[in-house]
Amino acid sequence: MIEGFFKYEFLQNAVLTGLMIGFIAPLLGVFIVVRRLSLIADALSHITLAGISLSMLLEKKLGLTILNPVYFGMIFSVLGSLFIEKLRKVYKHYEELAIPIILSGGIGLSVIFISLAEGFNADLFSYLFGSVTAVSRADLWMIMVITIIVVLTVILFYKELFTVSFDEEHAIASGIKTKAVHSIIIVVVALVIAASMRIVGILLVSSLMTLPVAASIRVAKGFKQTIFLSIIFGELAVMGGLVGAYYLNLAPGGTIVILAVFILIGAIVWRRIRHT
Repeated sequence: MIEGFFKYEFLQNAVLTGLMIGFIAPLLGVFIVVRRLSLIADALSHITLAGISLSMLLEKKLGLTILNPVYFGMIFSVLGSLFIEKLRKVYKHYEELAIPIILSGGIGLSVIFISLAEGFNADLFSYLFGSVTAVSRADLWMIMVITIIVVLTVILFYKELFTVSFDEEHAIASGIKTKAVHSIIIVVVALVIAASMRIVGILLVSSLMTLPVAASIRVAKGFKQTIFLSIIFGELAVMGGLVGAYYLNLAPGGTIVILAVFILIGAIVWRRIRHT
């Protein structure tokens, strides 16, 4: 694979993209898991699928190539994230309802658009489950920009994100604009989900935001250590999954997720052994 990395551009794109996704997905995943919003990634991934399906429908039926399907999905994902925040305000005492509402709407729209396009094609299948060969140089640059946005967001708003995640009432009393913080983090999560689908796939991307975090929670001793270990586990899952997929001719998305599951199981077993 090392020889192929220097020889083939698609491998370079996949590996470099994987490194960035393995970093930013668990980084943001820590904040959404702590806020008990783990399912938000699933909701946004399904609304992203609706955007991609619509883009392919327009291209197939009308010959319209308005935007790259990735960017079309990204627009839907961001709009869906903003709509989730609106619904959370509508259902003040049942805020978690916003997530299944968006998830159900995303699935419904996706099925309608796919049926109008007369079924799946190879491109849509690669979006669903990830494909190493589908990652282009343009995708690489896009994910690099999103990585910079994510890192800057966490650095600039770390204190606010930390406070809001653990104690929203204290954050409000401290003068933190919690609504703005919620909107910022959910929009950034939407961008990461849309960007990650090329490698992991839309239906599996939420796993990369939650499984490494779940593993790190079992072994970490503090919040910062949780972030650090989540990123380490995320990188191990992504890079190990890409290498395994390359040599075993497997789907990269599924390989990455299963490896993340094994890492989680290892963390749970290690914790039990350590405390016996």
